[in-house]
Parts: sequence; C-alpha cells; structure tokens
Amino acid sequence: MEHVKLHIPGPVEVSDKTFRAFRSPMIGHRGQGFKDLYARIQPELQALLYTKQLVYLSTSSAWGVMEGAIRNLVAKRVLCCMNGAFSDKWLDVARRCGKEAEALQVNWGSPILAEQIEARLSSGQFDALTFIHNETSTGVMSPVYRVAALKEKFPDVMFIVDAVSSMSALKLEFDALRVDVLLAGTQKAFALPPGLTVFVCSPAALTKAATAKDRGYYFDLVEFQKNAEQNMTPSTPSIGHVYALASKLEDIFAEGLEARFARHETLAKMTRDWAARHGFTLFPEPGYESVTLTCINNGAKPGGRVIDVPKCQKLVKDQGFLIDGGYGKIKGTTFRISNMGDETESTMQQLYAALDNALDQMKK
Repeated sequence: MEHVKLHIPGPVEVSDKTFRAFRSPMIGHRGQGFKDLYARIQPELQALLYTKQLVYLSTSSAWGVMEGAIRNLVAKRVLCCMNGAFSDKWLDVARRCGKEAEALQVNWGSPILAEQIEARLSSGQFDALTFIHNETSTGVMSPVYRVAALKEKFPDVMFIVDAVSSMSALKLEFDALRVDVLLAGTQKAFALPPGLTVFVCSPAALTKAATAKDRGYYFDLVEFQKNAEQNMTPSTPSIGHVYALASKLEDIFAEGLEARFARHETLAKMTRDWAARHGFTLFPEPGYESVTLTCINNGAKPGGRVIDVPKCQKLVKDQGFLIDGGYGKIKGTTFRISNMGDETESTMQQLYAALDNALDQMKK
C-alpha cells in the first residue's frame, strides 16, 4: 500500500533511521544491555530538558502519566486549566480518579494566562493544577514560563504540565521553570511511534508522591525514581521505543538544540504565511500560536476564507499527504497542519504545493 505522508498533529512522520533503530535486536530489560542503553541516553534527555533530575521513560500514552500524576500529587483539590479538547479532558480524568477538581475554563482559541491562575490559587483551596502548554486541538500555545513563575507565590501547589506537542520543539528548561511534572508522548515533536512517554519530576513532587497511599504501582512516581537510579524502569519497557529514542536523540544533538528550536519556529511561520496568502485567518488569538502545528480558522470564528475541508483533505491525500480536518467541536470549522518532528523547509514546501493544487481544483 502506498504510504501517505503524515502532516497531522500526531502521530507524525517517522524516519527510516528511527524505524531501523526501533527494529534493533531484542535485549533483556533487566540486563546490563538495557541499563547501558538507558544510561547512555540519560544525559542527553537531561540536556534536552535542561535538568539535573533523572528523566523517566514510561511505556504508555501520555495520558497514563497524566493520570498517574493526578493520583500521586492531588491530596486536596486540583485546578484544571482548560482551553481545548485535551486540557478540558483533565477535569473528567481527575474526577474519575476520585479527586476533587474544578475548572478554570477559557474560550477555545484563547491561552491560559498567569493572572487567571493566580486569582484561583489565591483561594488556598488547591494543592495541584493541570496545564497544557500547547493545546493540540486549537493550536494555542500558552505562556508556560509566566505561569510557572507563580510557583514563587504558591510553592506548595503541584504544577503538572503537559508538553505533549511541544517538548523537543522549543526550549523547556525544567529546572528553571520549577514546575513539578513535565511530560510528553513521543509521537509528536520527537517523531517516534506512539507508545512511549518521556517525563521528569521535581524533588517536591517525589516527596509528596511518597505520602500518597492510593497512588497505585504502574505510574508510581517513587518507583520511577528508584528504578531510574539503577538505569531501569519499574515495569517492562518497550525496548524498541528506547532504541528509537536513542537514535532520535543522536539526530537532535547533531542538529543542535537551538537550530532545532529555530527550525520549528521558521516552519510554523511558513505555514501561517501560507494560510494568510490564501485568505485564511488563524484560530488562536494573535501572539499565542503554536510553533509545532497551525490551526487554521474555517468558520469557527468570523472572518477569513471558508472551504470544504473534507474535500480539501481528499484532494491533498490523493497527492500523498494527510492533513487534519479539525478536532472535537471545531472539526470542519478549522483544519490543522503539523510541522513538528523532522520536517524541513523543503518538505513543507512540498505540502504547500499539494495544498495549492487542491485549492485550485476546488475552484473548478
């Protein structure tokens, strides 16, 4: 079957080099070979996340670690910062875990701002908050550094940050941020197959987790720390994913972190420029656009061009590319184009050419 290249917001395209690494011969997950593999990539993971803390690997989707963080770190009440489909889901997840949870809800397309969070945390009712840095459903990137600065005023509140579609595409300095959990699935900007989560925890988070009597086992933060100290994981890992991650880290540091971050900025701007040339507006509020995907307005908000999104998707797919037709309640009234992972100016130009051709055909 002919491959259709992915420009959806995840999973994204995976390189042949990464797949070759994924297919490396199997080793025992409790043997020295695995310990050496994990030990080899640990300094690179720490450099990527600008941290002295050990970085953990979980064989799960990001939601596994997100739920685990709730179970480990919420003793009183959690404030769920909500501005899109995935951040909105946190509220339901927290309540299903038996936790008291409240919503800080803003309109889809708007960012979560520090002053909004500060007003709620000042009540003293919360001991944790959930925050999505880059809301994939809307293409909104909230100001994580300004939000994280609130830790100075609320040191006992656990800040749980989902960086699923931003980690590795821009600078996220875990130690400088002083948040308590930072996590990402590897199927987004890392450009690996789905099924692995990379995350890191603060010392305060580990201390609090140790007091949680119902934190479970599979996502027990204390167990992740104990095992990481021995270059192991608490449960059987997907070893192929770890080989693939090692290969990807080679690519990341060969390119250079600053160059990688700049590339994502450039490609995102190119996509926004493409949208503007064709009369489209963007769904996010100006100044809060993602650098890993572009959510293009198609009637969800007043103004801008409106097209038949499913028809456009089909015409683009016929040329070998897959774009996203919008998510949740803005499906069809937006569409999304990913530039994250291994994409270059050249590969994005190929996509724009296919999109141009599709729009030309739709005029006929």
